[in-house]
Amino acid sequence: MNHSGAAVEVTKDRNGIDQVVLRNPRGASARVSLHGGQVLSWRTDRGEELLFTSSKAIFKPPYAVRGGIPICFPQFGQRGSLEQHGFARNRTWIIDDNPPPLHPNDSSGKAYTDLLLKPSEDDLKIWPHSFEFRLRVSLTGDGNLSLISRIRNISCKPFSFSIAYHTYFSISDISEVRVEGLETLDYLDNLCQRERFTEQGDALTFESEVDRVYLGSRDIIAVFDHERKRTFLIQKEGLPDVGVWNPWEKKSKTLVDFGDEEYKQMLCVNGAAVEKPITLKPGEEWTGRLELSVVPSS
Repeated sequence: MNHSGAAVEVTKDRNGIDQVVLRNPRGASARVSLHGGQVLSWRTDRGEELLFTSSKAIFKPPYAVRGGIPICFPQFGQRGSLEQHGFARNRTWIIDDNPPPLHPNDSSGKAYTDLLLKPSEDDLKIWPHSFEFRLRVSLTGDGNLSLISRIRNISCKPFSFSIAYHTYFSISDISEVRVEGLETLDYLDNLCQRERFTEQGDALTFESEVDRVYLGSRDIIAVFDHERKRTFLIQKEGLPDVGVWNPWEKKSKTLVDFGDEEYKQMLCVNGAAVEKPITLKPGEEWTGRLELSVVPSS
């Protein structure tokens, strides 16, 4: 786990929950909680935090932390019988000391950790499918954050699931941000009973609540923050859809773990597989990848 100046350290948060801290030789870092397998922090080599976490976030299980990158599995939103966004973000993961190998490119020169989630007996009562969910979180020498998910069906019948990396980006001001890479796509609007529309604009900008799933997107999405003069690049594989969410003023006031004005400082853009759930036969494995980078922009 420790390569060419990259460092990996296991610590505990104030509630005694294990966290893994990744650092690259230049000083960029990422922090992953074993509660939910959730990335809670991603910082540049100048110490600048790139992910949003609410000042009112609850860090005690069984709550999911409002911020970072919660993993929505095996359900996205309320599209099924499970709790909102499924149970993976509310479970305790373990460090996987001996994971099946990935391609050498997925480890060389990177600080990384491998986590594992298996269903408990209680999980099997509400979702009766045995699985192994392996997550590798890595930080590259350039400070890019990479998440690789491998989900294997270890039961004797097929199952289907949805998944999303519910990434909360930290931004200067929601009114100063635009998203490119979604133009001309169809989307399902969760504010209109998932009615299907087509994106008409050249870029997505924000002036009210947005809760959409864009379908069949290209593999690179860009989030431009004009005030901070930086752009987030979202590269993904195996994740055809993109969720976009900002609660805006009225909805923010109904969220107990979210400040009334914090909608201005965050934007969720998710690599996801939602519209067409992924089906695995017994013994089959699915792999999905998300890589986040940040570049200067004018």
